[in-house]
Amino acid sequence: MTRIGYTRVSTLDQSTDRQDLGDIRIFEDKTSGKSTDRPALKEMLAYIRECDEVVVYSIDRLARNLRDLEDIIKEVNGKGASVTFLTERLTFSGSDDAMSTLMLQMMGSFAQFERSMIRKRQAEGIAAAKAKGEDSPYKGRKQSIDRKVVMKMLDAGEGMTAVARALGVSRQSIYRIKNEVTV
Repeated sequence: MTRIGYTRVSTLDQSTDRQDLGDIRIFEDKTSGKSTDRPALKEMLAYIRECDEVVVYSIDRLARNLRDLEDIIKEVNGKGASVTFLTERLTFSGSDDAMSTLMLQMMGSFAQFERSMIRKRQAEGIAAAKAKGEDSPYKGRKQSIDRKVVMKMLDAGEGMTAVARALGVSRQSIYRIKNEVTV
């Protein structure tokens, strides 16, 4: 039996440090749980073999809605492997255990409910920011790249790659800023 870990955080700047799974092979995604297009999850699902154990810190790290959770666990169990959630202290091995099925559905529903509440609070925050008037409409995350610096460097003859390296950002970001300014 091989123990395999799966960790996930929602954004690139977040850390999986709190999801300590021990010294095992870890597959890590840095993308929203609502997305089913998670490269490390797909890689892990292709990697697992019969009798393996997939270890996940908590249910909401694997899926944010009940359907995805059930589908992922079915796929793992279909390969003869089990899934263990450390926080909830639950293991699903594919046996037709009514109590395990009930627990999975309840915990999955709670994860889905939590996701819905997050989206509701986010929408309320956006509405409140917009209600403050035209002087402070909600514009999302604060810009992290100083557009004036980018344009000054480009105007001075610096190439796109040189500007991107100097600022520690992607060339794509520099192209996007240049296109925003010149449009």
